Amino acid sequence: MFLTLNDRARRVKVLLFDVDGVLTNGDITIIPGADGKGTEVKSFSAHDGMGISLARLGGLKIGFVTKRNSQVVAIRARDLKIDHVYQGQSHKMEAVNQILAAENCTLDELAYVGDDIIDLPVMRVVGLAIATANARPQVKAAAHYVTPLNGGQGAGRDAIDFILNERGVLESTIEEYLDPESTESRRVDIGAGNM
Repeated sequence: MFLTLNDRARRVKVLLFDVDGVLTNGDITIIPGADGKGTEVKSFSAHDGMGISLARLGGLKIGFVTKRNSQVVAIRARDLKIDHVYQGQSHKMEAVNQILAAENCTLDELAYVGDDIIDLPVMRVVGLAIATANARPQVKAAAHYVTPLNGGQGAGRDAIDFILNERGVLESTIEEYLDPESTESRRVDIGAGNM
């Protein structure tokens, strides 16, 4: 059966993101410490963070699946109340299979946003494969949808807005988020930061 892009987006229950190059611009800044260890610095888009609140309010579960282990990612995931966080994943399908089992869903109900070749095994099998505008050519070729914006510049929000729009709930989800009386909006909203 042929699925249109709209059909694929409407089936999504779980949205997974790579981190470096998708939720960040891919730069990894390391500040050396006197002890010989480094402090890692990454920048994340506030638009993506707001999008994650909208995604949850719109009924999606959210996950990070990344190759690197990073305290910065753990902090950001905690602040955004991410449902599934898998770091140190050289072979990302292992994490994806665990998420499928935990969420009791199928590959057709997963969307994945990636930017580099390590993401290809997942992108080749999920129901909706999304590449960032700055993705490698092989990744764009495997994608069903390419975001207008680069990673770290709102690509995550592009993916979320696209899915919610195709499900016909983007505008109503935004209005619910803006409603000061919505207890659900407060429940799914992101944290206030870790300062």
